[in-house]
Amino acid sequence: MAAATVLVPAEWIKYWEKSGRGEFLHLCRILSENKSHDSSTYRDFQQALYEFSYHVIKGNLKHEQASNVLSDISEFREDMPSILADVFCILDIETNCLEEKSKRDYFTQLVLACLYLVSDTVLKERLDPETLESLGLIKQSQQFNQKSVKIKTKLFYKQQKFNLLREENEGYAKLIAELGQDLSGNITSDLILENIKSLIGCFNLDPNRVLDVILEVFECRPEHDDFFISLLESYMSMCEPQTLCHILGFKFKFYQEPNGETPSSLYRVAAVLLQFNLIDLDDLYVHLLPADNCIMDEHKREIVEAKQIVRKLTMVVLSSDKIDEREKEKEKEEEKVEKPPDNQKLGLLEALLKIGDWQHAQSIMDQMPPYYAASHKLIALAICKLIHITIEPLYRRVGVPKGAKGSPVSALQNKRAPKQAESFEDLRRDVFNMFCYLGPHLSHDPILFAKVVRIGKSFMKEFQSDGSKQEDKEKTEVILSCLLSITDQVLLPSLSLMDCNACMSEELWGMFKTFPYQHRYRLYGQWKNETYNSHPLLVKVKAQTIDRAKYIMKRLTKENVKPSGRQIGKLSHSNPTILFDYILSQIQKYDNLITPVVDSLKYLTSLNYDVLAYCIIEALANPEKEKMKHDDTTISSWLQSLASFCGAVFRKYPIDLAGLLQYVANQLKAGKSFDLLILKEVVQKMAGIEITEEMTMEQLEAMTGGEQLKAEGGYFGQIRNTKKSSQRLKDALLDHDLALPLCLLMAQQRNGVIFQEGGEKHLKLVGKLYDQCHDTLVQFGGFLASNLSTEDYIKRVPSVDVLCNEFHTPHDAAFFLSRPMYAHHISVSI
Repeated sequence: MAAATVLVPAEWIKYWEKSGRGEFLHLCRILSENKSHDSSTYRDFQQALYEFSYHVIKGNLKHEQASNVLSDISEFREDMPSILADVFCILDIETNCLEEKSKRDYFTQLVLACLYLVSDTVLKERLDPETLESLGLIKQSQQFNQKSVKIKTKLFYKQQKFNLLREENEGYAKLIAELGQDLSGNITSDLILENIKSLIGCFNLDPNRVLDVILEVFECRPEHDDFFISLLESYMSMCEPQTLCHILGFKFKFYQEPNGETPSSLYRVAAVLLQFNLIDLDDLYVHLLPADNCIMDEHKREIVEAKQIVRKLTMVVLSSDKIDEREKEKEKEEEKVEKPPDNQKLGLLEALLKIGDWQHAQSIMDQMPPYYAASHKLIALAICKLIHITIEPLYRRVGVPKGAKGSPVSALQNKRAPKQAESFEDLRRDVFNMFCYLGPHLSHDPILFAKVVRIGKSFMKEFQSDGSKQEDKEKTEVILSCLLSITDQVLLPSLSLMDCNACMSEELWGMFKTFPYQHRYRLYGQWKNETYNSHPLLVKVKAQTIDRAKYIMKRLTKENVKPSGRQIGKLSHSNPTILFDYILSQIQKYDNLITPVVDSLKYLTSLNYDVLAYCIIEALANPEKEKMKHDDTTISSWLQSLASFCGAVFRKYPIDLAGLLQYVANQLKAGKSFDLLILKEVVQKMAGIEITEEMTMEQLEAMTGGEQLKAEGGYFGQIRNTKKSSQRLKDALLDHDLALPLCLLMAQQRNGVIFQEGGEKHLKLVGKLYDQCHDTLVQFGGFLASNLSTEDYIKRVPSVDVLCNEFHTPHDAAFFLSRPMYAHHISVSI
């Protein structure tokens, strides 16, 4: 029945005695059925009374008739006097504002007629003093206002006075003695509380001061947490809830002087009280310094300072005076780090982390800029310690290497601390979240870094060998996603802030090598292009790495490869992406650096070699660089230099080739044949198979022989031992099923160079690309024929009709690929 807006029609008032009175009573009866104050019918009932009363004020209905019907309605609800008083209150305000004397008079008459329905007390609460005076409920409104002010002052502002002259010092002495006694016996908090009550009554002590003394003793006796928490819970049941927080806030404000230093015991007491919910964090937070806007300003200032440092490091230094200025600036920065200001919010945060109150600690860190709290070493170490404790059972089960014992970490004696992780699934509860707040500052604790990596390595082994149900697979995939996020946001940034830690790099590679190269390269891309811009410290580290890389590369020659290689190795352990990006940019400009750079990379870790492979692919795929020279007839020199470097570095060092080979395949799929130069150089350097454009007669005759004669007499270059590198290239092709796809793509691309790209490019360049595509196909096919066993070759390469009909391979290329199979069939039949 209830509508959004209840209207009392004018017809009801016009025919009041005939039908209107009955309709209005019926409406009010229906609206009164639901007694709840939250329902829409309650609001409609108020609206109906308001509109009915407004008709009386307008003079459409006599006040005697109104009071009679309101008397009947009052039987429908017990709270009718209060509702009616609310309606009168609204009408009182409206008639005062309208300044129409007739409506005001009608309102006064209506209220006087209804005095027997609403008590004087309720009306005195709701109506203005002037209205009460006109109704005769009070004598003078001015006197009423004065009396009201006096009563409110007495209730809200007057307080019981205590002072040390009235209070006896003996009472405080007995109180301290009571709280300082030996608590190891049968003494309970209830017994102490009764004694405290007696002391307050006997010596007339101020209860607030007594509470302050209890907190002071609690600070001095932190080993009795349970006793004092129980005592304070009982004591606070007799006080206002905010009292404890105000006293604690006053204690914090006492230390907010310029040279003040808040004691750690006060932080601990506040943390314990928060953990047991005796005080509210929001209430205490407002008492602490610095203010949130000051913290935000400090964070912004750090970012600006980091950018200024970057700008100074990128400037060209011409005199020794500027070097001295830089050293002085570094000393100033170190002084700033050594003397941080007293930050009470961080002090409380550290205390919360030490006692294991993660929820409140998380709430404080949420109020601050990202990683601001963890950028302070004590906070970072406190989070690390809490993570150590939380992951201890899981690490003992899956992470400890064979034969190693390690130092066990004891758990917190606190039932409210985060639960320890017993399985990988438990890591999702709190541990991953803790790492997200820690960010790049895991660098302060290399031991925890190694523990996390070892746990991740164990999880990946279980994940790859797991054949469980679909539900369990979904859970493990969620954990894998979390592990990748932690690697991106925490592990790699932390490695950047570590100072030349090759062991951590190798430890991390133990986990990374279990990831497919797609995951690894995505992480490297995030690390290189986004991570270094997320924090002031990382901005500085990036600038310093580039500055150091410039210094090394300027002095790198064939004669000093060994010492320069050691310096490159040290620099690469922490920031390989930035270092290799700069080295590759120099190689693209100066091809004479290729040989010394390749020789100097022998001091890298396994992770660094993998990062180098990614950086090479990223440099090749750079959309800002043209792969043709300005004359549009030749391939750019930077691409030729990079291709030559690829071949040399992949031959000399054990680097995963899968990503590079897949990149070339993707380029061929997209109809781009420039990057075949990369494959050509890689096969030439790793397998020793050259493509000679102008062969002598002797070389042609040598090429008709077997593999040994080809190697010795068929190529211009000196053939070195390529057995290991050939095997690595073959394994990469077979493991990722790229051998046949590359052959087919190159065979199809030959015609694509002419018919798809020919109209866009210069004729000379088209001819060169066609020759390169054909030569690389021959070179690659020769590599497969010589390095794959006959059985492997037959199993992987389909027959001529399949190559031509299904894969649309040109006939000459199809017969070229099938020739080793025919040779095998002929030799078997003979």
